[in-house]
Amino acid sequence: MTASMAARTIGRAAREAAEAAAGRDPAALERAVEKLAEQRPEQVGLVLGGTLRRLLEQSHPDGLTGDDLRDLVVGCARGAAGWLPELDPGVLAVVLTGALGVQPSPEETGPVDPAALARHGALLIAELAPATGRPVADHLSDALAEIAVDQTMELP
Repeated sequence: MTASMAARTIGRAAREAAEAAAGRDPAALERAVEKLAEQRPEQVGLVLGGTLRRLLEQSHPDGLTGDDLRDLVVGCARGAAGWLPELDPGVLAVVLTGALGVQPSPEETGPVDPAALARHGALLIAELAPATGRPVADHLSDALAEIAVDQTMELP
């Protein structure tokens, strides 16, 4: 699979996952997460993390505080607790900090399944996107475009 095909596949599955999370549809979320789990975890993380970072920048233009991050994790966890038994606030925190460029060591977090990272990334995207007034697909497209530019600039 070419890089552009993989990016489109990840983008489509990430959109489906975030839309399923927004609609509180666990079956649709798991179908989308399965598609994401079939892709390279670092590529999925790049897309979800880039999307989350852009959403955080848009929703907090004056900068983020620790309280903002805590409120996001708590709000997301409360919103999903009733319909998603796989919810793990610790994984929400790992995904969120990863999107901000902070990678905790495996000793701190333990091993985290790539499907769990994708699931919780979709939950966070679904939590943040409505405040921007733009569809999730737009945010994912923006993140994919930014990744493409970054990767092009890294070429010799």
